[in-house]
Amino acid sequence: MISGKLFKNITLCSVVMLIIASAFIGIGCVDNEDTTTDDVATEEATGATGSIMIKGSDTVLPLSQAEAEEFMYENPDADITVIGGGSGVGIAALVDGEVEIAMASRQIKDSEIENAEANGINPVEHIIAWDGIAVVVNPENPVTELTFDQLKSIYNGSVSNWADVGGEDLTITVITRDSSSGTYGYFQEEVLLDEEYRADALVQPATGAIVQEVGQNTGAIGYIGYAYLDDTTTALALDGGNGFVEATPENIMAGNYPLARPLHYYTDGEPTGLAKEYIDYVMSTAGQEIVSDVGYFPVN
Repeated sequence: MISGKLFKNITLCSVVMLIIASAFIGIGCVDNEDTTTDDVATEEATGATGSIMIKGSDTVLPLSQAEAEEFMYENPDADITVIGGGSGVGIAALVDGEVEIAMASRQIKDSEIENAEANGINPVEHIIAWDGIAVVVNPENPVTELTFDQLKSIYNGSVSNWADVGGEDLTITVITRDSSSGTYGYFQEEVLLDEEYRADALVQPATGAIVQEVGQNTGAIGYIGYAYLDDTTTALALDGGNGFVEATPENIMAGNYPLARPLHYYTDGEPTGLAKEYIDYVMSTAGQEIVSDVGYFPVN
């Protein structure tokens, strides 16, 4: 039988032990909660935040959409809006201070630089990928190759029948982009040597519309970014003066294809904040893998 005095001692000891144990448990809980909270805060602090707008070239559009989608997946607090409309539209938006990044499939013009400087904008160029302009015809068209002279004659109006360039007796439907397109300007400079497009050319506001029209019209011819090629059109081999070269990834990357060109981003000065983080991602190994996945060619 336990005496009253002994019972009181045992009880007192038990209470003390419970208090000490509770203190240790409480300390452990607080430490765990603090650590978890700190870790979450640190993780959130390291992600990109804010919002930017990217606008311009329809050629660069699918690439920017893919890059932005993956970037935002990795950085949930970042918001990137990507809009097409043509290289000229994108550069004009940058000049007016409406966007952080302009997409362009051509270099910025001197007149655009002058307008930018007048608005206090300093355009800085970033080459993000390489592309090849594919000249495409309907798969039922037997013509598989053209020289630059033949192509120029078709687009300036000197030739209007496929029979004049080795094809069947069929009227040529010439399709072009609108004048705000960087591809329009590049093709005019490289193929037409700055001559005007024929007056009856069918103007399309977007590359996808050219693909659709050529795929439906046996006599049609158009030009598109390489990434838009599919089985509804046939890309012609071109001779720019050094023999016929097919539009293949190998020929474009080697610089042998006569209509290979760089694709650009333009920013106001060196990019900062979210714009810099996004462009750095595009130029990273992961970003350049997306360039290849979309159908363009990496710069490094």
